[in-house]
Amino acid sequence: MTQLQFSLDLDVLKESVMNSNIEAVVKSSIVLVLNEFMEKERDEFLQAASYERSPERRDYRNGYYERELIIAIGKIKLRVPRTREGDFSPSIFERFSRVDQALTLSMLEMVVNGVSTRKVTNIVEQLCGESVSKSFVSSLTEKLDPIVNKWANRPLNVHYFPYLYADAMYIKVRENNKVVPKAIYIMTAMDEKKKRQVIGLKIDHVESFEAWQGFFQDLKARGLQSPKLVISDAHAGLKKAIEREFIGTSWQRCTVHFKRNIINKLPKKGSSQVIADMRRIYQTISCEEARGFKEEFITRHQENPKLEKAIETLENGFEDSIQYLNEPETFQRHITSTNSLERLNQEVRRRERVIRIFPNTQSAFRLVGALLMENENLQ
Repeated sequence: MTQLQFSLDLDVLKESVMNSNIEAVVKSSIVLVLNEFMEKERDEFLQAASYERSPERRDYRNGYYERELIIAIGKIKLRVPRTREGDFSPSIFERFSRVDQALTLSMLEMVVNGVSTRKVTNIVEQLCGESVSKSFVSSLTEKLDPIVNKWANRPLNVHYFPYLYADAMYIKVRENNKVVPKAIYIMTAMDEKKKRQVIGLKIDHVESFEAWQGFFQDLKARGLQSPKLVISDAHAGLKKAIEREFIGTSWQRCTVHFKRNIINKLPKKGSSQVIADMRRIYQTISCEEARGFKEEFITRHQENPKLEKAIETLENGFEDSIQYLNEPETFQRHITSTNSLERLNQEVRRRERVIRIFPNTQSAFRLVGALLMENENLQ
């Protein structure tokens, strides 16, 4: 029997599971595995598949009954198969008490780290002590997809989100026997109570205006209203899509990316005071003060030819980088950059590095979607 090795603290895991939407994913995944395995057990008991005529047949199917089971993360309801003569009894219930914690950990690993055939096989072997066919594993994998898809398409008209954060990152996917890059689009939002959550996920071929526009249209179809501000990097296609799809919405250029762009134009040595002067521009609470500090910066450093490109970069992107100062002061520090989204991207990247190349686009959507469900409500 294959043994899965875990270094997770079960108490910490259970607390994180119970306090997040991943609980529903894990429970649903366990129900799918157990129901499917009991179905397989009944087939083997009857020695005949559904509707199959066989001289070896021992009995006939007689529907299902529901039975509840208490597991480490709560109560689940199973669909237990029956036979006409009543001689069939699934082994799940007597075995489960011995593998409850291991299975819960395994299912969490499966959902958050991507559902591969190998991993699902290991999980089922952990449960029943025997190997299963590849087609059986594939059927389990396919049944997990609706869980993530339902979350990814949930309505967005329940709350108004004045501030949106948008970003894209690239992964590698196997497609038509080739390894190709794919763009993952993620959007998060903050409501008027400063609570953040993930509201959108999409995977497309490249990061482009058309892809961003389609992403925004999908979000609007789910009920998303035009926000006050969209915070992002300076991707031209993204900026154009914001203008087209969100009428009356301002664009906030991520100040972290923007300041990094300016610093990259500075000389490698002797620029510490220049950097301090530049950062002072963004340590204000009004557009007027920021503009005043910007003019002081230019006046102080414009005679230095080595700073010409840095000053040009500052002037070209300055107004877009201070749009957050038009919002109430209580929100300003939360809407200057996409840092919160970048941290989420790092979590996705950490899992993605383990897999390296996804077998297909759906497996990538499954992994990222499950991870975002776990982190749906951001700090």
